[in-house]
Amino acid sequence: MLKELIDNKRYSFHKEFDNWEDAVQAACKPLIEEGVIETSYADSIIENVKSFGPYIVIAPNICIPHAQEGKGVKDTAICFMRTEKPVHFGETAEHDARLFFVLASTDNEKHMQNLVGLCELVEDQQVVEKLLNSNS
Repeated sequence: MLKELIDNKRYSFHKEFDNWEDAVQAACKPLIEEGVIETSYADSIIENVKSFGPYIVIAPNICIPHAQEGKGVKDTAICFMRTEKPVHFGETAEHDARLFFVLASTDNEKHMQNLVGLCELVEDQQVVEKLLNSNS
């Protein structure tokens, strides 16, 4: 999964963001520029977080921005973004994130496969630490 991100240049690194909405937009940008998703997909993620809370922050420092599969998605893909400073999605630090894995899927089966793969990846604390400390 990480090899695919690197091979397709679907990653970015940023110092910080003024708000979580800007961070989500930036995390989606590589897929928007590649034509894999439409800007409406990033907008849907933001609207969902406003409606349902920070469901995309799945663990300390880890965020998986995603919305309903298919809507605004032209192809199944994942991209990665790391920030130096935490992005705050809520009042407490448990909703802070530095590692963003944008998940875009054309159908539910692919969505679930990629979600499971990402969860397995971020369960490995050594991988998480390497990603938190990576520069490129």
